[in-house]
Amino acid sequence: MQDYQIYQQQVVTVSRLLTEKGLLMGTGGNVSARLPGQAAMAVTPSNFDYLQMGPEDVCVVGWEGGNELQTLAGLHKPSIESPMHAAIYQARQDAAVVVHTHQPFASACALVGQDIPALFDEQVRFLGRSVEVVPYAPSGTGFLKGNIVRKLRSMSNAYLLQNHGALLLAPDAERAIFNVELLEKCAQAFLLALYTEARIARIPLPIREIIMSKLRHDQRHAAAQLVSE
Repeated sequence: MQDYQIYQQQVVTVSRLLTEKGLLMGTGGNVSARLPGQAAMAVTPSNFDYLQMGPEDVCVVGWEGGNELQTLAGLHKPSIESPMHAAIYQARQDAAVVVHTHQPFASACALVGQDIPALFDEQVRFLGRSVEVVPYAPSGTGFLKGNIVRKLRSMSNAYLLQNHGALLLAPDAERAIFNVELLEKCAQAFLLALYTEARIARIPLPIREIIMSKLRHDQRHAAAQLVSE
């Protein structure tokens, strides 16, 4: 039997830290970690309290030979959003950790239905040119998975799920936590700026593209590492 514990523990660590920071709540949202070099991931179980979760509770699922998921390890049923996570890993070779949250300010932006433009250098450097809204579809459905996969072509690391929450991609667990926090900062600032009804300043396009090129370099590096491991 393969040793999945390092990836199961990674999911536990990210889930607990984000819960303690108030960015994951109750049993809402889900977290996964890619198993490098394999068509598999560790993912949070369905409807399970993050603060009560141990590595043995985290599910390991694979998709070798097709899109149908197979449970490889874990004591519980995988998250209903597991197919969405698997589709993200198949579409984005640079992603090692995926987090879906219902964090307050980003969720509020998802209700407003407007992309968060390039507000800050740090945002573009780690999240992408903008934080786009993924059109609404019911949780756990192929419709939502398809909507997300189409948006992933932008190569951003953060998306708003309309009337639902937020989705973050990262090359490792530490960056995943950072990206969730950064998105919440940007979402809060954007909502406050909208409230003023004043013109919202954006990072100039040439600067935005220079910063984005650094993110793309990091993504290529992360993809190469994940393939080689």
